Amino acid sequence: MYVITVDFFIKEDYVDNFKKRIIQQANDSLNKEKDCLYFDVCFDKENINRVFLYEIYKNKNAFDEHLNSSHYLSFNKEVSPWVKEKIINNFEKQ
Repeated sequence: MYVITVDFFIKEDYVDNFKKRIIQQANDSLNKEKDCLYFDVCFDKENINRVFLYEIYKNKNAFDEHLNSSHYLSFNKEVSPWVKEKIINNFEKQ
């Protein structure tokens, strides 16, 4: 399995919009992608500008399909201006 973690740091004026949109994105990924196995969204209670994602895909190809899906491309285009920083890590789960 292929695991992705993402730490988002959101511009203050966009935190509420981003939270709503990232939950929609998680649901879209789980419902529209058969090989998206897990997509968890976590909100930092001490830093409201920080959002952490934990995603599991069947394999790297499934993640690549995710990155090319219309719902991801739409999400990314919409939220990119709201993001101060984005840290992505990828792992293989045995």
